Amino acid sequence: MSEATTRLESRLHVICLCAQWCGTCRDYASRFERIEKSFPQARFSWIDIEDESDLVDPIEIETFPTLLIARNDVPIFFGPLLPHMETLERLVRNSLKDDAAHKLKDPALMGLMARLKKSGRITF
Repeated sequence: MSEATTRLESRLHVICLCAQWCGTCRDYASRFERIEKSFPQARFSWIDIEDESDLVDPIEIETFPTLLIARNDVPIFFGPLLPHMETLERLVRNSLKDDAAHKLKDPALMGLMARLKKSGRITF
């Protein structure tokens, strides 16, 4: 299999875990959408942790916005991120590089990815 084929088959998911009541999240939404348009090779999702708590539990989200980035169904980044476009853009750009990603082996994150996939919120 060629490197180009491998890259096409590798799907990057950028998932923002936020809450509707959070002013920072509401402000961040438009920035998140602008970055989404800059990276058509990645899939972006917005998950309201209260509306979809059944998907997120048992993970506790305490700081907003919190991002989960996964290659296919393997988490490679999880944590709060200041709502700066440049930071998000750099993180997504670096996550697209196969050699830059390391796998997070947290069972809770793997479970979250499985629940998101099963619910249809993300597809591979």
